[in-house]
Amino acid sequence: MSQVTMTVNGKQMSGDAEGRTLLSQFLRETLGLTGTHVGCDTSQCGACVVHVDGVAVKSCTMLAMEANGADVSTIEGQAAADGTLNALQQAFQDHHGLQCGFCTPGMIMSAADLLKTNPKPTEAEVRHHLEGNICRCTGYHNIVKAIMAASGQDVSSIAAE
Repeated sequence: MSQVTMTVNGKQMSGDAEGRTLLSQFLRETLGLTGTHVGCDTSQCGACVVHVDGVAVKSCTMLAMEANGADVSTIEGQAAADGTLNALQQAFQDHHGLQCGFCTPGMIMSAADLLKTNPKPTEAEVRHHLEGNICRCTGYHNIVKAIMAASGQDVSSIAAE
């Protein structure tokens, strides 16, 4: 076991990890941050997306020790300290961009990464960026609409499906 220390959502956190411990497992089981979901353990579903040093990564493909000393952002760090949802989270709620909610943390973290680099994406750009995230409930339409709304674009002409 080795000590792993990282800044998670602005707070320095530490815990013991074996060399084979995945970042997703470390966040969930050691640090108690269960918002990062694990749907596949094979990098296929995207439910485990977090930001490491400002880059979106699937945390089931990264060892906890690789994130030692890193700045990690998870879904728990997206809302304001008082619990107020950020614009992206609010858009997911307002535009029904979720159903069961299992994929939602990864979708929001992936969308935040997109909006950081492309503040006004087209529908095609949003869909392309989400190719690594699987949702089995929504059909993606309202997720795409929510992301575009969060970017400040008028989505009133986009019909609900």
